[in-house]
Amino acid sequence: MVHALAHNLMTYKDRYDLIVIGSGPGGRRAAIQAAKFGKSVLVVESGKRVGGVSVHTGTIPSKTLRETSLNLSGWREREFYGRAYRVKQNITAEDLKKRLHMTLDHEVEVLEHQFARNGVQTLYGKARFKDPHTIQVRLDSDEDMKISSEKFIIATGSKPYRPDFIPFDGVSVFDSDEILNMKRVPKSIAVVGGGVIGVEYATIFSALDIPVTLIESRETILDFVDKEIIATLLHELRDRGVTLRLGNSIEEITRVKNGRCKITLKSGRLVRSDMVLFAAGRYGATKDFGLEDIGIMPNERGRLTVDDKTLQTIVPHIYAVGDIIGFPSLASTSMEQGRIAACHACNQSTYTPPEFFPYGIYSVPEISTIGKTEEEAKAEGIAYEVGIARFRETSRGQIMGLESGMMKILISLETRQLLGVHIIGEGATELIHIGQAVLNLKGSVEYFVENTFNYPTLAEAYKIAALDVWNRMPRAK
Repeated sequence: MVHALAHNLMTYKDRYDLIVIGSGPGGRRAAIQAAKFGKSVLVVESGKRVGGVSVHTGTIPSKTLRETSLNLSGWREREFYGRAYRVKQNITAEDLKKRLHMTLDHEVEVLEHQFARNGVQTLYGKARFKDPHTIQVRLDSDEDMKISSEKFIIATGSKPYRPDFIPFDGVSVFDSDEILNMKRVPKSIAVVGGGVIGVEYATIFSALDIPVTLIESRETILDFVDKEIIATLLHELRDRGVTLRLGNSIEEITRVKNGRCKITLKSGRLVRSDMVLFAAGRYGATKDFGLEDIGIMPNERGRLTVDDKTLQTIVPHIYAVGDIIGFPSLASTSMEQGRIAACHACNQSTYTPPEFFPYGIYSVPEISTIGKTEEEAKAEGIAYEVGIARFRETSRGQIMGLESGMMKILISLETRQLLGVHIIGEGATELIHIGQAVLNLKGSVEYFVENTFNYPTLAEAYKIAALDVWNRMPRAK
């Protein structure tokens, strides 16, 4: 009703300078940047509200669920008051969703205001290319609109991988989008997939004192993270009672009479749980856009190939950004891709992003990493030294009741420059940005040793880790 009214009140043109398909992180940044260059911009969004996967089913919802779980469970206070401490007994699905809805409404309002302030128009409907410069948009009212543009940016995001042999029902067996709509908190849950999404949800449910089994076909999880950080995570998960089934693939998932789920692994082992979350992979949302008709062929995972510097597809006036082009599939990098694509599409000067950017994994505990891992340094034959700081060694860590958490830095023995920072623990995704600045500005270990950090803060861990490595390095000449 609201969208139909909006369509009636808003006058749409037949042609725009730029049409952006999708309003997630990449799409929103591209649209606003182009509008600031004075271009006429239309955003076509297939969902009911702007924001894309990031706002409605991905980044913002999962992080809001994490924060809500930690607050209601009293997780952060348990070192002081004991493992049985809880802020709220009998946490329900509605408890978890209340903050979620408030946060999502706010995110949508902010984005709508940004679009309105910059003169970006929004059209709700499903877009399909009719020719390289024209799309047809099917509206909610089943009407069709044809609109042309000189340039296009595709930012349609990704969808969960849903293999046919998994009996998804939105009641007991969920994908990572559906889990946000669960009607009840599970008594136990099996999470299939040891990637970022699977690990995040597995640890969030564990923080709620729900028995969790994490199933991953590979022998390891989060392969791109420094192995010492992953070893720390796995130790903590086992200590919390999380059952790990690594190196195990799914043979079959069935629902039994009492409503529980039985998972048969190819090894023959059985896992029984109240619910199953299947979070093993995502596909680019490119289906039914008519891309093949204009010469753009998605790969087997629904993703598009683009020029690394300009984000152009094989059709030069059509760009693609975000999850739809694959790695690294982060909201943060998608935003930068959107801005770069818009600059190039508007014939403005562009820039090459720095070589290193931070990863943030919002598990419990948080993980964040930037630069080279110890494994990569070894493989590249780089002479390096490692510095370690434990959060419990900092006064701030003691004030917060942190018994776990660590920072690991890698320093080149030849140049004394920072090579990488790897953090696990409270505030990791915020702390990483200090390391990001020093790394991309080619700073040395002396920066951390010689500068003063606020006291007491977790950021002191940089100085502790730097002194740890500095004491074992040859003195600078």
